[in-house]
Order: sequence, then C-alpha cells, then structure tokens
Amino acid sequence: MSVVQMMKTEPSVDETKVTKEEDFQPTFLDLTGVSIEFPTKKGAFKALDNVNLKIAKGEFISIIGHSGCGKSTVLNIVAGLYKATTGGVILNGKEVDEPGPDRAVVFQNHSLLPWLTCYQNVEIAVKAIFKKKKTKREMKEWIEHNLHLVHMDHAMHKYPAEISGGMKQRVGIARALAMEPTVLLMDEPFGALDALTRAHLQDSVMEIQSDLNNTVIMITHDVDEAVLLSDKIVMMTNGPAASVGEILKVELERPRNRLELANDPQYNKYRAEVLKFLYERQRRPQE
Repeated sequence: MSVVQMMKTEPSVDETKVTKEEDFQPTFLDLTGVSIEFPTKKGAFKALDNVNLKIAKGEFISIIGHSGCGKSTVLNIVAGLYKATTGGVILNGKEVDEPGPDRAVVFQNHSLLPWLTCYQNVEIAVKAIFKKKKTKREMKEWIEHNLHLVHMDHAMHKYPAEISGGMKQRVGIARALAMEPTVLLMDEPFGALDALTRAHLQDSVMEIQSDLNNTVIMITHDVDEAVLLSDKIVMMTNGPAASVGEILKVELERPRNRLELANDPQYNKYRAEVLKFLYERQRRPQE
C-alpha cells in the first residue's frame, strides 16, 4: 500500500473524537507515522518514531526540542533529503520522496557562493527554476523583487565578503523565496547571529510571511523566537526514537510587536508552557 493510500484510510475511533475547530482546517502538509532508522556499527539507530503532524496552508510552524531530538531530521524528510523508513509525507496531495523546488531550505549557514555577488547568488536559483518560464527581463525583475523583500536591494552587487552575517542570511532567504516554494524550510536560520541582528531578521520574516502567506517550518532552540513567530509550536520528545510530545497553538494577534508582547500575559503563558515541556515533560508521553 502506498503512502498516499495509507493516509486516505478511514480514521480511527480516537481520531474521530477530535472536534476542535483547528482540526477542520484543510491539511496542506501531512506527516503520518514517520519513523526513520540509520545504520550504525552497533545496529540500526532509530532517530524518529511515529511522528504525526498536520499543517495547514499558510501556517508558521516551529519545531523545538533538546539537541538530538530529531528536529533537523524531520525537516530533512520534508525536504526530501532523507526518506522515512516507515510512514511518509504528503504535500498538497502528492507524496514527497525526493527534493524539489516546491520546498526551499534556509540553513543556519547562509551557503552563499563567495565568488558571486548577492544578485548572482539569487540568480542561480532563479535560472534553475524559471529559465524556460520567464524572459531575461522578467527574471531580473524577480531577482530584484526578492532582494527588496529582505531589504537587500541596496547591496545586491556586493560580494558576500563585503557584507555582514545578517545580510548574508537575508540573501539566503531571498534566494529561497525566489524559488517560489510552497513550503519554506528553515533550520535554525538565526542561530549564528547576534541578538540585535536576529531580532531584525525575525521581524523581516514575519513581514514577509504576512505578505506572501507562505507555509513555513522552522527549527529553533529559542523559546521566545518560537512564540513570537509561530502559529503552532511542535515540541519534540528526547531522542533516540523521538516523537511529537505536544503541539501548542499560539493564538496571538498579528502583526506581532515584540516590545508590546514582553508584558503580555498570554505571550508569557505560552512561553511558560514551552519551558515547562522542555524541562519537565520532554520524555516520551508514556514515560
């Protein structure tokens, strides 16, 4: 039975009991029964065990947990870089079994080519995706548009060595957005940045996501970042054989202002919930 067929089977009795309003949102990205094992000298190592996650179109999802809990492994499976041992991923009705331009990844390291300008680094992705779909003029306008989205149009002709770490990461985000992905995957994109630069980039990402209404999955270790940016926070249990421990829905109005939220009771309640999970309930639920 294919993964698609598995996901179309009748729901269990327990599943039909769920009646919350958010559960009736159309599922855009569906992870069902995802487990993965890696071969080692001591035998198979099970990194993930029965991960289930439903994401609606336009949602901003943060995945948080302790080091080694399989956060990046989940992201890599969605990206098509890893193939699940059991279970699978359905994106917009199609099975994910390989990398594709509908899923762009932004890593902690910007991964810019140092011998190319900012413009040329974005141009590579645009030519790969749109060479037969856009004219040269249309591609030029599209590259400039995406650099403008991340406020880097003023430095588009500079080389990576001539700009700061935060600016490099902005170019990396522009390159990912220029691929026009249906899902933007971000693996700790601000982890190597100083606090002020990180805050500016978080604000930029919120602004872009509001404008484009794209679906975002972000890996983070930062509790405040997760609460500020997310519609839902997926909290992973400790590895090995990590799974989804809890999912917290963040119902804070957008646009969000970090200064105003600092003393907001609801914001601090969400923050406390995540911290409580990380420090008290991070083991598998049955334990």
